[in-house]
Amino acid sequence: MLRIISLNLNGIRSASKKGCFDWLKAQKPDALCVQELKAQAADMTPDFLAPHKLGGHFHYAEKKGYSGAGVYARATPQKVHIGFGSKEFDAEGRYVQCDFADHSIISVYQPSGSSGEERQAAKFRFLEVFLPHIKKLRKAGREIIICGDLNIAHKEIDLKNWKSNQKNSGFLPEERAWLTRVFDEAGFVDVYRRLHPETTAEAYTWWSNRGAAYEKNVGWRLDYQIATPGIAAKARRASIYKETRFSDHAPLIIDYAS
Repeated sequence: MLRIISLNLNGIRSASKKGCFDWLKAQKPDALCVQELKAQAADMTPDFLAPHKLGGHFHYAEKKGYSGAGVYARATPQKVHIGFGSKEFDAEGRYVQCDFADHSIISVYQPSGSSGEERQAAKFRFLEVFLPHIKKLRKAGREIIICGDLNIAHKEIDLKNWKSNQKNSGFLPEERAWLTRVFDEAGFVDVYRRLHPETTAEAYTWWSNRGAAYEKNVGWRLDYQIATPGIAAKARRASIYKETRFSDHAPLIIDYAS
């Protein structure tokens, strides 16, 4: 089995203090894709760089304490790509791609637009430049798994209060349509939804820190593993770990037949 985990850490130092890397040891993943490191290279301790024999590959934001993405892998990649060729968004540390012999694993942290109009505009700019990159990846013919916090709930099933959030970032019609294009035009598969087409509450991966959202399970599904059809068809189990909170996001765990 190939076990891949995706988790928005909301700060690697904070997640570590909450036991994230202790938990990771028992999971024995082949790859862990992380987002929102909120750290620079100088902040990374040996335990952060290579926990439990997992080699880390990171894209740090130029701005301190902001964004950041990474891929931890048990095997040594044949090639590592840091950034996807966008000057604006590569400066924000949002993309790591590790190429192995028969597949590629990507960690991506898409922008949030919830802080205001300026960041929502930036989010739309990101989506505009990232979709062609996704299509290019698909045309290359490799098996690919893109993991990450996409900051979009795709359908009504993917968040608790969908009716009241239709004009809010993360569930805007334009954002949802973009994700539909990733599936319909670029040909990627929403792996969790392939295995659990009707799951609602159990599928949430993020909860606001306001209004006791976690306790009430008022959540959103913002974290995904989207894959090319060949490797998506090998997915056997998908789960969202909620027993311990390391972040405002929960780890998404998927096992693929090797």
